[in-house]
Amino acid sequence: MAQTEKTGKLLEVKDLRVSFFTPAGEVKAVGGISYELDYGEVMGIVGESGSGKSQEAYAIMGLLQSPGKVIGGSITLEGEDVLAKSKAEMIAMRGSKVAMIFQNPMTCLNPVYTIGNQLIEALRAHDKSVSKEEAAKRAMSMLEMVGINNVQKRMKQYPHELSGGMRQRVMIAMGLICHPQLLIADEPTTALDVTIQAQILELMKDLQKKTHMGIIFITHNLGVVAEICDKVSVMYAGKIVEQGLVDDIFYHPAHPYTEGLLRSMPRVDAESYERLIPIEGTPVDMLNPPEGCPFAPRCEHAMKICLHKMPPYVEVGDRHRSACWLRVEEQVQQEKAAPEAQAGEKEADERG
Repeated sequence: MAQTEKTGKLLEVKDLRVSFFTPAGEVKAVGGISYELDYGEVMGIVGESGSGKSQEAYAIMGLLQSPGKVIGGSITLEGEDVLAKSKAEMIAMRGSKVAMIFQNPMTCLNPVYTIGNQLIEALRAHDKSVSKEEAAKRAMSMLEMVGINNVQKRMKQYPHELSGGMRQRVMIAMGLICHPQLLIADEPTTALDVTIQAQILELMKDLQKKTHMGIIFITHNLGVVAEICDKVSVMYAGKIVEQGLVDDIFYHPAHPYTEGLLRSMPRVDAESYERLIPIEGTPVDMLNPPEGCPFAPRCEHAMKICLHKMPPYVEVGDRHRSACWLRVEEQVQQEKAAPEAQAGEKEADERG
């Protein structure tokens, strides 16, 4: 299963825009997001429900449901323009180059076919040269790899005969059976209890090390992000408001929304009297999004400019950037202070 390790850029998303044209008007589900993912890297996309996390993933997979459309930007996977591909080319690409694990395995597995049948079909749909016997062998070794025991028995079982954790493992096996370079996991642990969640995360970390594939992990659970991801993109109302390495996001958050998410998360080291602080207000109406920063109506630090103008990205550290007017102000103050500090040093030198 180990692949020759590739290095460099696996996926590049530039200014991606996805809209849904409904009778009530245009819903701008994804409003111009950009990021890069290298081979062997795990990126978390975090945000509350309705922030555009899943729609962005469906755009990469070519699975956007009508009336959703990609209205701008570009998606480049292994140097190929994904948005320029025909329907047949997209079908060929799914599974072989990019695969997706969905939130609820019960709705994704066909209840009238056995587990073995579905895995064999998934493989043979992408590789016509594989015989049924060879496909069955690969399916069984894949099930073993994702930690399922007694695989010959499991191959003959139907989805309803397996537990939720088992079904999710089968979904992971199905996603990986064609050895994709990129795996998109859309909240794969949400429907599972905490102990099974931990097992699935451990399994994914292990598989990622063995296969060296890139993973986009979509979740609203920051605990999951801390466990598995190398870097994080925080989404709010269709925009990425902060991006950075995991440690930077957790220990040096640079956007009020990220700070709010972290404050509302239970902590092991918290004192018993400490209460969780929810983010006040309600999510944005995506039919009528605010002119400026989408988080401004709920932000305790909001200024006049926040309501009228979207802030630019400010580099707040190495590979760490935030779209917030507070950071813009800080940068301006630092730039002003730098010449004064230099002048002070020069004066001190002359006196010395």
